[in-house]
Amino acid sequence: MNEKKYLTWYNKVGYGSGDMAGNVVYALLSAFVMIYLTDTVGLKAGVIGTLMMLSKFFDGFSDLIFGALLDKTQTRMGKARPWMLWAFIGCTAMIIAIFAIPPSLGDTAKYAWFFITYTLLNAVFYTANNIAYSSLTALITKNSSERVQMGSIRFMFAFGTNLLIQTVTVEGVRLLGGGAEGWRIIAIIYALLGLAVNTLSVFSVRELPPSELLETENEEATKAAEKVTLRESGKMLAANKYYLIILIVFVMTQMFTATLNMGIYFMTYILGNANLLGAFAWAINVPLIVGLLFAPAIVARFGGMYRVNIVGYAVAVAGRSGVIVAGYMGNLPLMLLFSGVASLGMAPLQGTLNALIAEASDNTFLRFGKRIDGLMFSCTSLGVKIGSGVGTALAGWLLDASGYVNPTDAIPEPDQPHSVIAMLYFMYLWIPTIANAIILALLWRLDVEGANERLRAEAEQTADEEPGRDKEFQRVQE
Repeated sequence: MNEKKYLTWYNKVGYGSGDMAGNVVYALLSAFVMIYLTDTVGLKAGVIGTLMMLSKFFDGFSDLIFGALLDKTQTRMGKARPWMLWAFIGCTAMIIAIFAIPPSLGDTAKYAWFFITYTLLNAVFYTANNIAYSSLTALITKNSSERVQMGSIRFMFAFGTNLLIQTVTVEGVRLLGGGAEGWRIIAIIYALLGLAVNTLSVFSVRELPPSELLETENEEATKAAEKVTLRESGKMLAANKYYLIILIVFVMTQMFTATLNMGIYFMTYILGNANLLGAFAWAINVPLIVGLLFAPAIVARFGGMYRVNIVGYAVAVAGRSGVIVAGYMGNLPLMLLFSGVASLGMAPLQGTLNALIAEASDNTFLRFGKRIDGLMFSCTSLGVKIGSGVGTALAGWLLDASGYVNPTDAIPEPDQPHSVIAMLYFMYLWIPTIANAIILALLWRLDVEGANERLRAEAEQTADEEPGRDKEFQRVQE
């Protein structure tokens, strides 16, 4: 049976461009906030890491709260789009504030400034924007192929933005005056660009009416589904093992990215050239973008996401293992080559993550007859923030523990001790490989598509045997 199509190319590209806005925030923070705070503001990496971890306690609550609020939202714009639109204004203000810490403040005040702005950005504004944006995958189409296409296009924009920021930021800061002034101006430019693109993305799509999303014309059923309490939603969420697996996958993916983004320290102190970050950005992101371009066709060819993702991550683990060997050999071309191989293997999962969450949301509906899309998609924001926060904090703690010498404390700039060099090898080479291996193990248990097919078959059989019972499940086949 051919699935109904809901989206035009404009809707798909418009939706996907929204991740450019999100990655203006994410890529700038994950790749550069630590080195900005240590080498420009003069703060200690270990303290910064601790503050990031404390901030995540607030994030853990806010993800569930905003997910539940989104499920209860009803406006002319829909459930998700109002949150996505207005929350990014706060993101714009906070990303500028983080990179505009006044030099005249004392160290305690600088730490407080960072903690408050970082927490507001992540726990409030980025949470609301990102959950809403991710939820649109399930709210603007019910077509599984379109969901995969949306995920691929989305992450093409995401990795393209990441590539751009990692390539131009170091030189951009220098051209804009360097130091605190350069960081402040670059943050303003990126934040305003993100605001413009986010607004465009919001108005490029429309949400489906609730009756169509619930796949029933029964008004009473629709109203009942909208009255799901937070406690009921939490129970259904905890009962969905696929949600929990995807959440851990998100955490490990962001741990991978956060520690890999510490590469600017690796380039500076081991390879001797901070601008090599741009070369590695190209080696990592271009294969990802190419892989994402072909991901929908590959998934369609092999009839599902499960096997494609497992094979892809087996390649990714092999590629990152090659990076380890090349790194210790000091062979830069081989490091770049194996980084590209690993990224190509990671591409299918990156392109299908949102579609997998939508399938997990369908799994809850098939089992309980109720939709909790907003809460279900909270795993994207929750996983991103826990993973990136833990990864960046871990990097800060490890740097501090290894004896990292802050350049603001020594003139001329210091040579780092052997313990720091050894730690940078571990952080940049080993931790990403370990994270990928854990993800591969998790993917073996993530056959949510197969589980949903079985539930649909059981529902259809029950409906045939007992006419009139649970008729709404018959429409899940459509």
